[in-house]
Amino acid sequence: MTTESKLLSGLRVLVPRGGTWGDLVAQALREQGAHPVIAPLVDFSHTSEEDKLVQALKDLESGHFDWMTATSSTVADVLSHHNAVVHPDTQVALVGEATAVAFREAGYPVTRTPSEENSTHALLEEWPEIDEPGVLKVLTLRSDVAIPVLTEGLIGRGHDVTQVLAFRTVGVPVSVHIREDIESGRINALLVASAKIAEEVAAQFPDLPESTIVACIGPNTLSVATAAGLRDNADSAVKQALLETVESVIDQSDMLD
Repeated sequence: MTTESKLLSGLRVLVPRGGTWGDLVAQALREQGAHPVIAPLVDFSHTSEEDKLVQALKDLESGHFDWMTATSSTVADVLSHHNAVVHPDTQVALVGEATAVAFREAGYPVTRTPSEENSTHALLEEWPEIDEPGVLKVLTLRSDVAIPVLTEGLIGRGHDVTQVLAFRTVGVPVSVHIREDIESGRINALLVASAKIAEEVAAQFPDLPESTIVACIGPNTLSVATAAGLRDNADSAVKQALLETVESVIDQSDMLD
């Protein structure tokens, strides 16, 4: 039995996102003996750049781009929704296990993912084509709340980058049942997986029980959570086990670009 499974055994954990991300995280938690409760606090809505997105997808189908990038599994949903076609000559660079799974399940190609640490920074380091002579035409598709690390990294190397906000992240109120379980302490831990989720947790659950573990993924999320007044269980071994379990299957990619 692993240390994580001893610490997480029987723990009821709120998983704040659905889809591929939520499924991967829930499975990882179950394998460590926890009881995940998938209750999305965010959802994804149409982009404010719909016309720009439609044109970019037409250019994608025509072969205008050398590469396309995505760091969120939601991008696969956006492509499917628009019946988008990736030209055979266009290569696809992805970050995140959930992103790669979603792309493959939707029938889209995956050319490159980081081989070591599955992060945006690692992709920039392990992507040899972007450091070769010449200018690449790259389409980057991302969320409106993502920090454009990958986009800026490509622009900084002199490439021709078309960046499009492919979707908006919006808050979702939880059901009365979930709210009661959180306020009563029947849900023992909350995963806070992005700055937007931190804002939703603070707004929807202003009176969390003292015993509730708040596990923030990534320094940006933690900073926003702290500013919003969420408690940080910094010395909690259970929190550390939660973070290690989650980070074993996902990363912070779709908060970055």
